[in-house]
Amino acid sequence: MSATLTKPEPHSAPGPGAGTPGRGAAARGALGAALRSREIAVAVFLLAVIAVATVRNDSFLLTGDGWRDLLLTPSILLLLAAGQMMVIVTRSVDLSVGSTMALTAYLTGRLFIDVPGIPIIVVVLAGVALGAFLGVINGVLVAYAQVPALVITLGTMYIYRGIMLTWAGSDRINASDMPSGFLALGTKSFLTIPLLTIVAVAVVALVGYYLHTARSGRELYAIGSDPDAAKLYGLKVPTRVLTAFVLCGALAGLAGVVHAARYGTVSSGVGNGIELQAVGAAVIGGVAIFGGSGTVWGAAIGAVLLVTINRALPILGIPDFWQRAVVGALILGAVVLDRILALRQARKFDEEREG
Repeated sequence: MSATLTKPEPHSAPGPGAGTPGRGAAARGALGAALRSREIAVAVFLLAVIAVATVRNDSFLLTGDGWRDLLLTPSILLLLAAGQMMVIVTRSVDLSVGSTMALTAYLTGRLFIDVPGIPIIVVVLAGVALGAFLGVINGVLVAYAQVPALVITLGTMYIYRGIMLTWAGSDRINASDMPSGFLALGTKSFLTIPLLTIVAVAVVALVGYYLHTARSGRELYAIGSDPDAAKLYGLKVPTRVLTAFVLCGALAGLAGVVHAARYGTVSSGVGNGIELQAVGAAVIGGVAIFGGSGTVWGAAIGAVLLVTINRALPILGIPDFWQRAVVGALILGAVVLDRILALRQARKFDEEREG
């Protein structure tokens, strides 16, 4: 066979992709994937909410307090959503994170009161350790006793909250009960970015690194995609599910410490209802409620979106009922979209197999 070589036109200059015909196609494929990304779609919607609220009231973003609140307020939910995401990926859920956060927040205050002069780092580690221990209880019952996570964590949610109510009673820990150095964590900033926000983003980054680089992290996705296949492949399914619950509990414990530093007060009502916000943030951010897919960055963006919507809707004059309805509609829409995409992918797979 002979090949025919064609000379380029004498006045035509080679384009930036000359000699690499696949580069343009790859770029278009990457752009298409980006446009289909749930994380990018949610981020664009978040920016639109911020823009509309700022146009309506420039104090929402364009003042020092507005900028600070925009970054600082989601920090607690960021931690909870990151932990919840790891559990949901394995086809489970943890409804006890709000009660866990309440217990660790109260523990934080009690340690400062009962042990004067205790180092702040010891208190932080104690809160994380308590959260991890409560996560162990959930994980053992779900992973080894084979009880559905919804049932277990619904029960422990009430048990942990009952312990909190019994322990705290009508007592309230105030800012005067905690050292100024600890409370400063909730007010300090670095380059106009609140310190607690930096901590939350750093934790999200560590979770993302773990999920995508550590073998045990990648196995969480495999378990969520097909638990039976994961067992046949030899994965340590109970151990990995337990790990997810322990990490989720540890992050809920850290969220309790952050709550104490952020608000300076702790009462028995801390964390009521926030577990549903954590689940909603993960689902809205693209974490499949049926397990096996999603990113921690998507969960983080979903958390910021939920908090921002709660701040923006009153500025737009929307009544409280409709604020809750909007959040509920976002969650329902995300679940329905996940299901539609899953069915479409399964249909496409069947067509390719038959073809």
